[in-house]
Amino acid sequence: MTKENMLGTRPIPRLLLQFGLPSVISMLVNSIYNLVDQIFIGQRVGYLGNAATNVTFPFVTTCLAISLMISVGTAANVGLNLGRKDQERADRTLGNGFCLAIIAGIVLLIIGQIFLVPLLKIFGATELVLPYAIDYARIYIIGIPFVSIGIMLNDEIRADGSPSYTMRSMLIGAVINIVFDYIFVFPLNMGVQGAAIATIMGQFVTMILGFVYLPRMKTLHFEKKNVKLEPVIVKDILLLGLSSFITQIAMLFMQIVLNRQAVKYGALSKYGAEIPLTVFGIVMKVNQIMTSIILGITTGSQPVFSYNYGARKYTRVRDLVKALILTTSVIGAIGTVCLQLFPQQIISIFGQENELYNEFAVMAIRNMTFLIFILGVQMTASVYFQAVGKPRGSVLISLSRQILFMIPLLFILPLFLGVKGVMFSFPGADIASVILCSILLFRELKDLNQKIASGEGA
Repeated sequence: MTKENMLGTRPIPRLLLQFGLPSVISMLVNSIYNLVDQIFIGQRVGYLGNAATNVTFPFVTTCLAISLMISVGTAANVGLNLGRKDQERADRTLGNGFCLAIIAGIVLLIIGQIFLVPLLKIFGATELVLPYAIDYARIYIIGIPFVSIGIMLNDEIRADGSPSYTMRSMLIGAVINIVFDYIFVFPLNMGVQGAAIATIMGQFVTMILGFVYLPRMKTLHFEKKNVKLEPVIVKDILLLGLSSFITQIAMLFMQIVLNRQAVKYGALSKYGAEIPLTVFGIVMKVNQIMTSIILGITTGSQPVFSYNYGARKYTRVRDLVKALILTTSVIGAIGTVCLQLFPQQIISIFGQENELYNEFAVMAIRNMTFLIFILGVQMTASVYFQAVGKPRGSVLISLSRQILFMIPLLFILPLFLGVKGVMFSFPGADIASVILCSILLFRELKDLNQKIASGEGA
């Protein structure tokens, strides 16, 4: 059975499992790269080393912003074109996306190396943290082209109907990262530099495995002639990928504000500047593990949304929206309970520090993550609008949590609550953004029901 028939006929729960599970694992592996670095660095170097990975993380976010704009935009257009039976346009879109990914990776590498130190200072590096951050980031940035191209290849392999291959390639890269993280950080005592080298080794292997798959594509055809950029196709890719870009860029600005507010208000508290800077970075990584599961499920459904919407199978589109909200809410609730019950055990993974550090870390985990279970609505809405070719809705959703709600709260709440106000900005933004997404998604479901009732599509 071809990919087209499978996406249009196979039961929604089965497709959700088939595409969602590999995507979840892929997302988790992507999150684990930096998390593993922090674990090994925390155990060997200490919390200043972990703070260095925290202030370097905006580089990761910037890379993801541009890479996901290209890869998700390409995958969404590929799916819509396959649903419309336009094979030629789908193949040309694939080639154009690949070319854009290469250009983006090289440009980011050059900019990162030239402006490394001033950028790290903007990202919140203190004088104590800056030397560690330079050592880590200088090496990490070398791997940015591997990340850009690897993300592009994996998203298109998923769109080609092989999510399990994407999962395996990322798992192999993660295992390599973990193994060499241990070797470089502990036996060879290479510190943050060793962790950075291990990370780019894993990313390189994942990229190579993506290249290996290209000649075996089933529903798509990768040809050199399609790598030549076409303005119309590039525009379509960037338009549908815009919300992913905005989501990550919004995350970038939020990270910068978060780091700077942590230093500012931490210095005014008994905890000092470096403890909040380190802990907030760790909580963000832990939070990312949980949200990666939810995001993996919703992102994995993107080809299913795109194909069925393009084929005018609106009943299946509506059923998938409902299934996603239910599934992600249940998983989010389980994750929330775990984070609330075991904060000390979780924070201890990143190294044992003094009592003041542990006190702040436990408080931060509990206060910043207790509303994770409602984020499935936002992520479902964002992927839906992106996948069906409605970028305006997706852009609004992407802006909502980080820009419209989170950043203002990061400035307002600390004025009254000090460093604790930084923590409460997270659940505050969660509530506001989910209300907005629920309204937008309800309107869209109403429109789908009207199309179904009128006999338009199926």
